[in-house]
Amino acid sequence: MVRLIGIISGKGGVGKTTVAANLAIALKKFGKRVAVVDCNFTTAHLGLYMGMYTYPKTLNSFLRNEASLEDAIYPHPSGINVVPASLQLKDLVDVDTNGLKNAFIQVFCDHDIVLLDSAPGIGKEALISLGACDEILFIANPFIPSVVDVAKYSQLDSLPRVIGIILNRVRNRKYELNIEEVMQFTEFPVIGKIPEDENVLKSINKRELVMISKQNSAASQAIMEIAAKLIGINYKPKRFRMWPFLRS
Repeated sequence: MVRLIGIISGKGGVGKTTVAANLAIALKKFGKRVAVVDCNFTTAHLGLYMGMYTYPKTLNSFLRNEASLEDAIYPHPSGINVVPASLQLKDLVDVDTNGLKNAFIQVFCDHDIVLLDSAPGIGKEALISLGACDEILFIANPFIPSVVDVAKYSQLDSLPRVIGIILNRVRNRKYELNIEEVMQFTEFPVIGKIPEDENVLKSINKRELVMISKQNSAASQAIMEIAAKLIGINYKPKRFRMWPFLRS
């Protein structure tokens, strides 16, 4: 059965969409059939990260009963499938998210994993993603505001199974929270760390994904290691000397 994994963050700006897009590529490299869906309706960026700037049908089209979900699926050159959300604010009107999870299960029944790129926070949009997934991966930076906002999710009455937290843009500075502190704050496990890597920023501005343009970079190798953990296989990442600004 397909795994529906919500990629969730307590606040914006932590790199959630970057991780979702590149994690999908990494899972594909391990032979999994993967789709990634933009469930961030008000600030839809996934299509942009995937190099998609125009698309006639979107997830909004399906939720507005203007198209089938299959019509909004676009194959990416990497081999994954992408469902973008609309960049038009007018397409937020008359969106009906009831039955979204069942639609994903039916349409992606031949997939192994579907990643749902959620809206940040615990507002209405984020709760839509929570209702449509079976598992959660939190994305956070190693700083108190980001981690505390993740901890707020534990106060929800109903929460899908939490796989754990991915710490993103880690510089290994003494002032950053370490893994033990993050787990103490949130009571969720940390399943991986992605280092601050200039290759990620360069790839974004080049309209590329770092898992494709720089697959041997430090960030890409960290993402590959996380992907391997998700599917229960062993993977030994390449080790790199840290960028000068990453040293303690």
